[in-house]
Amino acid sequence: MAVFIDTETRLVVQGITGRDGSFHTLQMAESGTRVVAGVTPGKGGQVFEIENGGRVPIFNTVDRAVKETGANTSVIYVPPAFAAGAIMEAADAGIAFIVAITEGIPVLEMSKANAFVRDRGSRLLGPNCPGLISPGKAKVGIIPAQITTPGPVGVVSRSGTLTYEAVDQLTRAGIGQTTCIGIGGDPIIGTNFIDCLSAFRDDRDTEAIVMIGEIGGTDEQEAATWAKENLGKPVVGFIAGQTAPPGRRMGHAGAIISGSSGTAEEKIRSFKDNGVAVATRPVEITDLIKESLGI
Repeated sequence: MAVFIDTETRLVVQGITGRDGSFHTLQMAESGTRVVAGVTPGKGGQVFEIENGGRVPIFNTVDRAVKETGANTSVIYVPPAFAAGAIMEAADAGIAFIVAITEGIPVLEMSKANAFVRDRGSRLLGPNCPGLISPGKAKVGIIPAQITTPGPVGVVSRSGTLTYEAVDQLTRAGIGQTTCIGIGGDPIIGTNFIDCLSAFRDDRDTEAIVMIGEIGGTDEQEAATWAKENLGKPVVGFIAGQTAPPGRRMGHAGAIISGSSGTAEEKIRSFKDNGVAVATRPVEITDLIKESLGI
């Protein structure tokens, strides 16, 4: 099985005719994703050509795309100035799962968009995230399919680059993944660690989980506490930014230490206190997963 996306995913690509949207649409289709529609205002009626003679219809609005194709998932490759509006348009059209790849969306706009999505009963992943992939089933976003393989490990991370690193190491060690998820590192995101851990808990094929966090905020501590009380599956954790000085942002907008709760030391302590096996370096993740799986 998989979480959030699978063979039933019917994807609409918002911004399909842009540079990033067109490139990654081809990659997603090549990975087996059912790309059923694209949206670019003013280009409705055109088609987007994919390999093997496939033709993806382009619409002016998400609402029309959903009505014509039955799309249930959206991925957003729209510039920051328009991305919050694109997120809300997708939710208003009834899209159940929205993946926002765009980086640099203003926090005030995201606070409004996030509330709008929740009110409509949709789920948002991101923004400023690499998306997710269920190997052999579907890919929504920019995670390279060639570094993944189907298997029993779920991966969730705030860092896109470290997602790739961990997944590649697992695959090279012969350990596959159910779903690999990048939740994004902005201060306001739609899906957090606990949401993903809960989904992995309910997925019978996920036997162990890799959780990669960063300095800043308390999401990792809250997730570790939740896992101890509710998960019932082994978790291997890693915290990025262990050498970051207080008050300096490292990479993501949300990766900044303010006070003591956002430090790597506090997060690692919380992991250990709640039974999460902690890797001090990314290279150790695979060995800890092997131990947790008994292989």
